[in-house]
Amino acid sequence: MSALTISLFLSCEKKTSETVNVDGSLSDTVVIPASNEPVESSTLQTCYMEAISKDSVFLSLDDNLGTITGKMRYKNFEKDSSFGDVAGIQNADTLKLMYTFESEGKTSDREIYFLRKGDKLMEATGEYTTDGSTSKYTNPSKLKYDGHQLQQIDCTNFDKKFTSK
Repeated sequence: MSALTISLFLSCEKKTSETVNVDGSLSDTVVIPASNEPVESSTLQTCYMEAISKDSVFLSLDDNLGTITGKMRYKNFEKDSSFGDVAGIQNADTLKLMYTFESEGKTSDREIYFLRKGDKLMEATGEYTTDGSTSKYTNPSKLKYDGHQLQQIDCTNFDKKFTSK
């Protein structure tokens, strides 16, 4: 009878092996290397910003294989500002997100789409239907991407932009 031998390496500094003999018809040896390398995250973070006069928009996105999460802030000079979380999906070059935010002491949800063009995100504009504290696009097929034009920026120290007044 032939035996199947499996060698396992259990440490990257000191290699040890364990041999397991299994009765069977295969005579090949299968080696399974152990890897102590850290597993790289599949999440990609990108940050965006637009500043017009004294108003600005900040957006930080984490893309985990098409599932999008992040934070967004509209920092306005003479009207209400908002801050909250975004979550949604990417469908081709369109980000379809739900923005859950605080403004004037209330929590609301608003559907928000962005079109990705190179290193820019263009915010969709269109009619909304509101049900309670949730606003959604009335007809997504008629959206125009002529709203805020956010430019991709470096994410280093980006969290400070969300918390600064």
